[in-house]
Amino acid sequence: MNVNVDNGSLALAFSLVLVSLFISYKQKLHLEHETIIAVARAVIQLIIVGYLLMAIFKVDNWIVTIIMQLFIIFNAAWNGKKRGVGIEHAFGIAWTGLMLSTFVTMGILVVTGVIKMEPFQLIPVTGMVAGNSMTAVGLVYRSLKQQFNDQQAQVFERLALGGNLKQAAGDIFREAIRTGMQPTIDSVKTYGVVSLPGMMSGLIMAGVSPISAIKYQIMVVFMLLSATGISSVWASYLAYRGFFNRNWQLQLPEDKTIN
Repeated sequence: MNVNVDNGSLALAFSLVLVSLFISYKQKLHLEHETIIAVARAVIQLIIVGYLLMAIFKVDNWIVTIIMQLFIIFNAAWNGKKRGVGIEHAFGIAWTGLMLSTFVTMGILVVTGVIKMEPFQLIPVTGMVAGNSMTAVGLVYRSLKQQFNDQQAQVFERLALGGNLKQAAGDIFREAIRTGMQPTIDSVKTYGVVSLPGMMSGLIMAGVSPISAIKYQIMVVFMLLSATGISSVWASYLAYRGFFNRNWQLQLPEDKTIN
């Protein structure tokens, strides 16, 4: 199958964006400006990354590959911490959590021979893992802020009765972990029934055997479940402690708004 998209066809496909703009305008959502900015950023960023990846793949140097992986993880952590405004060390927690989830997951895949130590495999897989882990961390931060805000009285009561931090907030950080992992689990449930995942569809469109494409997609499922689990546990366990001071007193983040 020919999957080449010429510039003319791509320009005509921009009409699809107009549908989104029309909906926003008609329903008075005021998303027109944000949509245009998002599309412009996506196009520019993808063009830059496309040429950058071509150069990296051509160089085929492991140092350059690691730098690119760290760049991806840094940006993912930076975006993930935006949900943690007011949470102490939000970026540091997100950064270390994404590093842990990415390199543990990918380390297992490399050791088992599922993927090779090649830039054209390592970099795209890093993007998939970091992207899903970023979403999980953001959801964990949001859940923690929401729950601590809603359950202040219960936490105060448990502390007053002599409970430690884990006893006072155990239900909260466990629910935050569940919140971080749930979207990936829900998405996986519908694979092959409702949605055909992008990686599998892309491989099939590129001419790869459907069976081989399915095997790769199953690998991605295992990978993403592991990554979101690790990052959710890490972010929740470290971040919830920041809601208490040294005297085990509950202190909500200065930013009281729930993102």
